Amino acid sequence: MSVPPYPKYKPSGVEWLGDVPEHWSGKPLKEVATHNDDVLDERTDPDYELLYVDISSVDGLDGIRIKEAMTFANAPSRARRRVQSGDVIVSTVRTYLRAIAQVRHAEPNLVVSTGFAVVRPRACLFSDFLGYLIPASFFIEMVIARSTGVSYPAINAADLVGIKVPVPPLAEQTQIAAFLDRETGKIDELVAEQRRLIELLKEKRQAVISHAVTRGLNPNAPTKHTGIQWLGNIPEHWEVGAIKYFVLQKNGAIKTGPFGSQLTSAEMQSGSIKVYNQRSVIDCDFESGDNFITDAKFADLAGFEAFPGDLLVTTRGTIGRAEILPDNAERGILHPCLLRLQPDNSRINTVFIKTLIQDSNLMRTQLSYLSNATTIDVIYSNTIASVIVPVPPIEEQGEILKFLDAETAKLDALTAEAERAIELLQERRTALISSAVTGKIDVRNAV
Repeated sequence: MSVPPYPKYKPSGVEWLGDVPEHWSGKPLKEVATHNDDVLDERTDPDYELLYVDISSVDGLDGIRIKEAMTFANAPSRARRRVQSGDVIVSTVRTYLRAIAQVRHAEPNLVVSTGFAVVRPRACLFSDFLGYLIPASFFIEMVIARSTGVSYPAINAADLVGIKVPVPPLAEQTQIAAFLDRETGKIDELVAEQRRLIELLKEKRQAVISHAVTRGLNPNAPTKHTGIQWLGNIPEHWEVGAIKYFVLQKNGAIKTGPFGSQLTSAEMQSGSIKVYNQRSVIDCDFESGDNFITDAKFADLAGFEAFPGDLLVTTRGTIGRAEILPDNAERGILHPCLLRLQPDNSRINTVFIKTLIQDSNLMRTQLSYLSNATTIDVIYSNTIASVIVPVPPIEEQGEILKFLDAETAKLDALTAEAERAIELLQERRTALISSAVTGKIDVRNAV
């Protein structure tokens, strides 16, 4: 929608803010809001139950995402700032994270970290207007500019509320907030639609892969029952068996990284031999990394060496991500959170087994079944060795992979398009808020 500017402007007296509508004023935030008014008393009953919000639980788009219930006795020492409805919380540490949220419906026991400044509007400031003013890009940029420190830039709360802000008349603040509620609501719904589309595309991608690697490309091919309930029928000419039968028949063809005292964190801090870790696999980046061991330590752990062509699989936390170690990879060993598979390429294509493990739902279904749990935190070499896989002839594996390359490329392109749409919508949202709260557009007749 097209929204006109105000009829008349005047200099704000603040270089980065520029002109503001003629009837607006510019004041330091502390003149229209208080900060850090309410602190949880140190003499609070140890059994008092509170809802705690840390900086990691807040982001600029979704606001407060997590509230942790705990007793005062078990709460961290930074759980001290009480908040109420209408407050805005602003992170004063690691300000680049933009951890800002308006608190619209505060529980009576809601407490936030002392890493936040709790800004509370005075009578001359409408709380919802404040909720849009502080997250506006101009304010965030000033907070970041006034922060000190490199690794953990921070700003003193007193400096934060010293930042000058544009202040329209109170009635106009309510009009601007109502306009932004409506317009950002529309944008947020469009973003939600794109996110739902991305989830559908993700499900479609996995379904296409799972069908191709368990049923093949010929819908008319004769089938046989595997005798495995969750797998069902597969093409009659395919093999089926545990992964251990499709790797090289030698010791160490399925090998987890060192465990326990074999390799400590301190021992991965220096040396010239790389330790390939989970990040190497997840990012498909085998050149970067900061884990290395000495030549002497490598001699002790030579059995854990990772060789070009090995399939490396993550085993802890983020499990089941897989990547092939490239031919030009430098010499290195497995991190304790990885395992290697050395497929028998006369029987199974390494890319095909990577697809079975990472991109179909075969492995996760079986791991959940084997562990009797819906969430699996760790997998072991003997567990992955027992995972059952359907295996077509080697030539047919190549045909399936070629088909999947083409089909997933289409779905990935649609996903990228949806992600770009979200990015543009969020940029539009940010620009709209900044324009409205700084008076660059006149929304009084648009409400």
